[in-house]
Amino acid sequence: MRFMILLRANKETESGAVPSTELLAAMGKYNEALVNAGVLDAAEGLQPTSKGVRVRLKGTQSTVTQGPFTDADHDIAGFWMFNVKSLDEAIQWVKRCPFPFENSGEAEIEIRQVFEAPNCARLRSVCVRISRNTMCPRGRRSTKVVRRDKPPDRFSYLIKKGETLLVSPFFSTPRV
Repeated sequence: MRFMILLRANKETESGAVPSTELLAAMGKYNEALVNAGVLDAAEGLQPTSKGVRVRLKGTQSTVTQGPFTDADHDIAGFWMFNVKSLDEAIQWVKRCPFPFENSGEAEIEIRQVFEAPNCARLRSVCVRISRNTMCPRGRRSTKVVRRDKPPDRFSYLIKKGETLLVSPFFSTPRV
């Protein structure tokens, strides 16, 4: 089972301050333990919202708002992707995380399970609809989407000229 572990932002992370060498070393040791256990798929810290934008979609309209954003308690400071046997195992790994902030008394980490192919049969048709009008690398637009038989743990689709468009179960950017 895969889980996304989301570290909530706070005033400290939104300030853009670089963590101390001690905190970086502790996080490095924790991440190394995750890798050695075969649990860690990915991990990244994120820049503050002042360096980001939000895109709000309403029907066919979109609005872009430049950061920073005032609701920092809903923003994400970083994430891990765990591949573990259960939610309980993910919780146990998160409890081992070093305290992620230096000048804050509290941290909030959210654990969310990622959709996998067997989790949701309806997901297949959603992925096909999403990929139909997606721009592919080199500017080609995928027009003909045909599902392959029995994909591995990711959904795989064929597009024109026999190329393969991969759409991950958690709706990441399609890639050819």
